[in-house]
Amino acid sequence: MSILRALLAAPLVLALSVLGTATLSSEPHLTPAAAYLPRLVAEGGAPTAALLARRASSAPYDTYRSTGPGIRRADRFRAGSITKTFLATVVLQLARERRLHLSDPVERLLPGLVRGNGNDGRRITLRALLSHTSGLYDYTADPSAHPLSAAAAVRVALAHRPTGAPGHYAYSNTNYAVLGLVVQRVTGHGYATEIRNRVITPLRLTGTSLPGARTALPSPHGRAYTRDPDDGSLRDVTVLDPRTAGPAGELISTLDDLNRFYAALLGGRLLAPAQLAVLLNTRATHGVYGLGIYPQKLSCGITVWGHNGHISGSYVRTATTRDGRHTLTYRIDTDTLADAETLEPSLLDAEFCPGAGAGSRGPA
Repeated sequence: MSILRALLAAPLVLALSVLGTATLSSEPHLTPAAAYLPRLVAEGGAPTAALLARRASSAPYDTYRSTGPGIRRADRFRAGSITKTFLATVVLQLARERRLHLSDPVERLLPGLVRGNGNDGRRITLRALLSHTSGLYDYTADPSAHPLSAAAAVRVALAHRPTGAPGHYAYSNTNYAVLGLVVQRVTGHGYATEIRNRVITPLRLTGTSLPGARTALPSPHGRAYTRDPDDGSLRDVTVLDPRTAGPAGELISTLDDLNRFYAALLGGRLLAPAQLAVLLNTRATHGVYGLGIYPQKLSCGITVWGHNGHISGSYVRTATTRDGRHTLTYRIDTDTLADAETLEPSLLDAEFCPGAGAGSRGPA
């Protein structure tokens, strides 16, 4: 199962820098990806779609485009599993500070937390959590459960047997619920506080927040919709309780902030070179996933790095070149995008592959 399909398959709440010295133009610039954007509405069935592309090069640009008035550039929206990259960054910073080691078993830091029903925290390392190779059941796959804390999410997962042996890649939001608890144990602060202090504040991500129990989006924001599986009608889910998402997906952000974050991360502003290399190491997953971030090889051979986020009422994807100098974030105001495995690679091809054009169709 591909990353995109795996992240879009989970239910409802979580299907869960320095860019050089050239001056970036904010004048209208119709990139190939921007010209492609209407296909997300016409073929993908999204009510509204928007993107923000930024490139620092001999021909730099900073371009925002939307298919309609439903999304504005400054709008806050729920970013879902993009939260994982923020949390992974904090964990790797703590590793550099030697406050934890990626080889630490969960049992060492959280004694007794992961036990029972075939689950064994003595055999699961922090690296396995970060790379989704722990085997822990994904708590969001249990339709009867709506846990309101990371600890409760772990308890839901432990009611199920592992989905595989440790070392086998299987995307699971439970991994990041456990990591949220690890950060709290190591630092004495909640994961939200550490993300704010270590990432949000230093990068001046003024539109980014972790809402905790707050159900409303901060202003400005648009509406968020989910599609009824029976009749296809749209239902407003702008207000929701983000605690079920927690450290696996509660982040709220903006297009500008997500571009700035991934550009800074890949550009080396948040992690030392050794930790950045660890973040991007995909050997454990045979090239599928790093540590809270994943690669996607485009049709022209370019590999971009980033993550997507899927939560009720929102789907977002950020992709960045390895040097952080070319970044794209796009979003729709619903959690359902038809034919996503064709449309998304095609849009990324249009942005990052020279000469791909708006009509390009990338690999499914």
